[in-house]
Amino acid sequence: MASLDVTLLYFDTCPNWLIMKRNLQELSSEFSEMNVTLRTVDSPEEAEQLAFHGSPSIQVNGVDPFADSSAPVGLSCRVYATPDGLAGAPTKGQLSAALHGVANEHS
Repeated sequence: MASLDVTLLYFDTCPNWLIMKRNLQELSSEFSEMNVTLRTVDSPEEAEQLAFHGSPSIQVNGVDPFADSSAPVGLSCRVYATPDGLAGAPTKGQLSAALHGVANEHS
């Protein structure tokens, strides 16, 4: 399987980044070549530079697999469409599918 460099982008006052972190930890057994880096986004300028679409976000090999081109960039809470409705983080299944999608593109 291809190497996956995952960056979890968040700001401290967003509680949902902990859900994303836990899901990434639980999925690590599926992805032996996955490296996860935590990165706090502290300013609007940094959000712009990182194309940060809200907390929590992930970038896998430099790309946000959940990005919506119409979503604003900035320091805000991010909302994800899940099978159970809108939520502050994707489900573990959605996260797994996104990671597998990127891994398959690079294998």
